[in-house]
Amino acid sequence: MHSAAFDTGELFTPSKIVCVAKNYHDHAREMGDAAPTEPLFFIKPNSALWPQGTMVVSKPRWTEDFQHEIELAIRISRQCSQVSPKEVFRYCDAAAVGIDFTARDAQARLKNAGHPWELAKAFDGACLLSTFVKFSSLEKLQKLNLELRVNDELRQQGNSAHMIHQIPFLISAASKLFTLEPGDVILTGTPAGVSPLVKGDSVVASIEDIGEIQFVVDEV
Repeated sequence: MHSAAFDTGELFTPSKIVCVAKNYHDHAREMGDAAPTEPLFFIKPNSALWPQGTMVVSKPRWTEDFQHEIELAIRISRQCSQVSPKEVFRYCDAAAVGIDFTARDAQARLKNAGHPWELAKAFDGACLLSTFVKFSSLEKLQKLNLELRVNDELRQQGNSAHMIHQIPFLISAASKLFTLEPGDVILTGTPAGVSPLVKGDSVVASIEDIGEIQFVVDEV
């Protein structure tokens, strides 16, 4: 099982990564979709995680459209099921920078055929996380700047205030579908600007007051 880590070095093991599709208005628009009225969840398995401290990310050879999505990641601290938005703060304790890697060509092909698209989102190496930092208030997480640069070029820029569904509602909604276990991670969606990565690209992704990820893209 792959581990994530706090900024203190302490490790923990997520059983799953619960992701939210199209949770920023501008990203929904760039994908050609209307803003969803309810959260759209999908899951990455533990095996999708890169090891903590990874500095080189390998693009699978089977995709020609390997895209980045910067996301605010939230750690679940205790078993969580059927909780209300007002209760959510008691069930999460830390945040990190997350990268949701997507094989966009595979996703489009599968969606057009009416098939599930786990292949495009849940492959080995489909998620990278920074170290997690403890927080004292969910409210502070709802006004953070997110930024991702590729080869010093700004690709993604947004603010968590622009989420369609805010964090307490997201975690509450997820808990009514899946039991969230201690260490599970919620990826809360990405702003506009998703784009392909190729071998040799240098990426820096950061979230205000949370942290930064730096990595180089290779190919397997």
